[in-house]
Amino acid sequence: MKTIQMKCLLLTLALAGLIGFAEAGEINRNPELDGRVRAFLESHRSSWQDMNVPISDGKLLYDIILKHKYQRALEIGTSTGRSAIWMAWALSKTGGKLITIEIDAQRYNEALQNFDEAGLSQYIDARLADAHDLVKDLEGPFDFVFSDADKDWYTNYF
Repeated sequence: MKTIQMKCLLLTLALAGLIGFAEAGEINRNPELDGRVRAFLESHRSSWQDMNVPISDGKLLYDIILKHKYQRALEIGTSTGRSAIWMAWALSKTGGKLITIEIDAQRYNEALQNFDEAGLSQYIDARLADAHDLVKDLEGPFDFVFSDADKDWYTNYF
């Protein structure tokens, strides 16, 4: 399993070096939504602790989705929603939508509140479920998959 984790880390680092954080290539511009999401992320900058990606990873997810104009994304492991907010923000520009799965009801409910406060609920299909069961029943294909759940199950999800 360490080999898979190392490959994922190396891939992430390689992508970070190849993909900038510019907003070039956006399809849909919505200054009002952009301002709302930026304000939300800034106001919560120091409060994201519970199993959430760092800002730099969120920006990377955003940029990857924009660069490739992905429209159908899946996230396994919502936590309280930071990565989903970055991805849904990008998907709002490409005309896409995110399905995100969280097993913990408390985190799921907090994520729903965060999605609403950020103004991104319409771009997110949040599901309270065990991804071990749900993923195999989801109809593909997906343009983009971000797995940030139980690391021992990565190969099973894919």
